[in-house]
Amino acid sequence: MRKTILLVDDEPDIVEILKLFLEQEYEVLTAEDGQAAIQLFSNHDIDLAVIDIMMPQIDGFQLLQWLRKRSKLPVIVLSAKNQDTDKISGLGLGADDFIAKPFNPLEVVARIQAQLRRSYEFNDRVAEEPPSETRVGELVLDHEACMLYKRGQPIALSAIEYKLLKLFMGKPGRIYTKKQIFENVWSDPYLADDNTIMVQMSRLREKIEDTPREPAYVITVRGLGYRFAKKDELNAP
Repeated sequence: MRKTILLVDDEPDIVEILKLFLEQEYEVLTAEDGQAAIQLFSNHDIDLAVIDIMMPQIDGFQLLQWLRKRSKLPVIVLSAKNQDTDKISGLGLGADDFIAKPFNPLEVVARIQAQLRRSYEFNDRVAEEPPSETRVGELVLDHEACMLYKRGQPIALSAIEYKLLKLFMGKPGRIYTKKQIFENVWSDPYLADDNTIMVQMSRLREKIEDTPREPAYVITVRGLGYRFAKKDELNAP
């Protein structure tokens, strides 16, 4: 999905040249002052803004202050004043980058691309990282150490037991057939070897259940397979 860039500047020539360079890759909205920009922010999903400082009505600093109270989207400030005080003021108000006029449009495009990568692509990768542990009831599965804890006490697991718990605890309540279990855990085609799964389930129950013959966690679903108890079925939080 194409990102949306907002250009806010009262100089039409600057807006047009930047728009020309950007619109092949991005959706581009334009505003000639801060008031018009606020209207666009209110009515559109904007991914990055390029804001000039010197504008009528609401200037770039005022617009940046208004925006930072409502959003963390990346902002690049443009200014004809190439002074340290302007840079410090802009960055201090929450700008992510500062570009002095006159500028090379290709540099502005490169800075925009860098900010989008930093703000969206990197954060997406961080968000997609798997959790370091999974909790269900009194059980905590540590994915880094491949260790299980029950009421804070460590329980050593074999590789197969860890894979079984990772599968089950990842989706409590979901019913897995023996075929699905075998192919997910052993990574081999299932050949109706019921005994292998039954033996492993028995061993797992011996380790994690208070009463293995009356399991609270690993539940047999007759005629279908097995499922792991959902959190709301357990007494523990």
